[in-house]
Amino acid sequence: MRVVVTGATGRLGRALVAALSDAPFTGPLGPLAWTRADLDLDAPDPGPLMKRDRPEVVIHAAAWTDVDGCARDPAAARQRNGVATGLLAEACAAGGVDLLVVSTNEVFDGARTDGRGYRPSDPTGPVNPYGASKLEGEERARTAFAGVGRDVAVGPQLGIVRTAWLYGPPGHDFPSKILAAADRARVAGEPLRAVADEIGSPTYAADVAEAIVELVGSGDIAGTHHVVNAGIASRADWARELLRQADLAVAIEEVAADTWPRASTPPRWAVLDPTPLPGGEPLRPWQAALADYLPSLLRQRAAVG
Repeated sequence: MRVVVTGATGRLGRALVAALSDAPFTGPLGPLAWTRADLDLDAPDPGPLMKRDRPEVVIHAAAWTDVDGCARDPAAARQRNGVATGLLAEACAAGGVDLLVVSTNEVFDGARTDGRGYRPSDPTGPVNPYGASKLEGEERARTAFAGVGRDVAVGPQLGIVRTAWLYGPPGHDFPSKILAAADRARVAGEPLRAVADEIGSPTYAADVAEAIVELVGSGDIAGTHHVVNAGIASRADWARELLRQADLAVAIEEVAADTWPRASTPPRWAVLDPTPLPGGEPLRPWQAALADYLPSLLRQRAAVG
């Protein structure tokens, strides 16, 4: 099976390339990796790429994920996450190619208070330009595939995978920032301040990649899938568990999200209700995934320090 990964050098993209390289259905050459040099979201032209590489499945992981940058430049966010996704979807639908679009919890408003994670069928309502641009990408993809007859055996199929609070190599993520902030707090003799009123499911990119490989391998990617590690935590809970696993004795002071003004307004409730994967097994708890990531984080910290 010829599988393309867009955004192949990004956090999820590189995890997908690694996971697909071990998947038997991609063959000895593994997946095809499209970088920004191939598919520039500011000026996408997927037609020639489709003719060149003749994919059977495209996993669209490329996106502008700088949520504050999106808030400062909503037009660029719309182009990169909305328009570009729509153009890719049109090319896939016209060519009979399956498409799996990676999206986000931020298509929801995060205002619910019933303690339940968002399901795929729940009404969307993004509260920031990043979420709005990703929702536009979903909607443009659905429109592109709406007029195409779907047969599970031959495609084309459209799948959407929403995830949340993604972290993993190459760093510059929440865990790496917390470790750096903890070091600064310890030197200053101060507690580490961490947000207590944003709740979500910390999710390891490698685990999302494996789940997507499972979906693609099943031959049925159609529909909207919520893929996150099990369990929920506040940002402060996440930081506390990270410091515990790293054996760093730094006190945490819980603060409100508005302690640090930002260009973007993140959803306060970022919890997705996971949808079943083909194999029936949910993703592991977020604490176990964090433990797998920790050794590489500590190596990076030692190299910098």
